[in-house]
Amino acid sequence: MVTEASEPVRRRRHGKELESALLAAGWEELVEVGYARLTMESIAVRARTSEAVLYRRWANKDQLVLAAIEHHRTANPVVEPDTGTLRGDLLAHLTAVSEALAGYFAIAMATAFAGLMADTGLTPAQARDRIMDARRLPPIRALYQRAHDRGEIDLARIPAAVLDMPFDLVRHDLLMELKPLPPSRIRSIVDELFLPLIFAGPRGPGLGSA
Repeated sequence: MVTEASEPVRRRRHGKELESALLAAGWEELVEVGYARLTMESIAVRARTSEAVLYRRWANKDQLVLAAIEHHRTANPVVEPDTGTLRGDLLAHLTAVSEALAGYFAIAMATAFAGLMADTGLTPAQARDRIMDARRLPPIRALYQRAHDRGEIDLARIPAAVLDMPFDLVRHDLLMELKPLPPSRIRSIVDELFLPLIFAGPRGPGLGSA
């Protein structure tokens, strides 16, 4: 007897593949319904799994949401361009960072202030650090290393805080405005603040003199 074909059986997911799918579902649910309305059940439904599968990995929705925010940031890195000059690399990369992270910061900060900090006991500084995930940044960004190798800059003479400045300013503006920076602001950060500082030298203009 011929029977109606059933739906294809879904391939069972395991390990990192399953965890990645669960965290992606958590992020999608967070974006769609917000932190307050999100539940372990709604994430399980979206991920086509059971709540028990979630609870085996995360004790509650707060832990899952934090993991989902960090996973989304890690899974969607901003590629550093190679334009051939430090200025070109900075302008292109800071623009890409601004455009890529504006939506992410808007969701993540809305989540933090919707109750995540209170529910987890995180301080504002701790929530910021988890959202920005600064722990994953390399000691020296590739665009700076390329500029050093080309002879544009001497990394040994530039403090780490100065190298971080353009990125710190972009993150500050993103957190304040929750929208991409205008091109004029990015050019100002690069051309008026950062480049004059690193090319002035330890006794040059803007750094004081003996």
